[in-house]
Amino acid sequence: MTETNVKPFNLDFDLVTGLSKSTKSTKRHLSKMKGMYADDAAFAAAVQSGDPLVYEFYELDLPETSGNLLFGTSIVYPGKVGNEYYMTKGHFHTILETGEVYYCLSGEGAMLLENPEGDWDLQRFIPGQAVYVPPRYAHRSINLGTEPLVTFFTFRADAGHDYGTIETKGYRKLVIEKDGKPEIIDNPKWK
Repeated sequence: MTETNVKPFNLDFDLVTGLSKSTKSTKRHLSKMKGMYADDAAFAAAVQSGDPLVYEFYELDLPETSGNLLFGTSIVYPGKVGNEYYMTKGHFHTILETGEVYYCLSGEGAMLLENPEGDWDLQRFIPGQAVYVPPRYAHRSINLGTEPLVTFFTFRADAGHDYGTIETKGYRKLVIEKDGKPEIIDNPKWK
């Protein structure tokens, strides 16, 4: 029998996200989403009764320079605040002319899109479907189902994130559950 120089598999990855265990992770509990939901009383009650984990995302830790692509996985958990579905905070890119692609791995949801001029759209997430976020659009993932919504995303590494605009103004539209189905409504808090 001859000896071979075979290296063992590197099993240093997460079976849920598919990313290296050394990948940067960010977790957002409900308390970090103050002002994002329309029903302040339901928000306060949910934070008081356990401050649930709403979403988390994992990004490969690469230099944020032009020419690189950042990518990772986002997981939005099922749940609601009042009648409004769990969602990500949402963001613009600091370099506003940046597009982004999301690919749904599992779960059911939607991507809410809005540009500074007021145009908006809602794209459905189902497993195996990609959603393209055009340049100049803020975007927010929303879990409309009963299982975690897991998506893969990628964008130019130097694009940056502008969460402040969303924290200050919000989105013009919200997605709520009405009669057991998602419905789009005007945001009563939009500034």
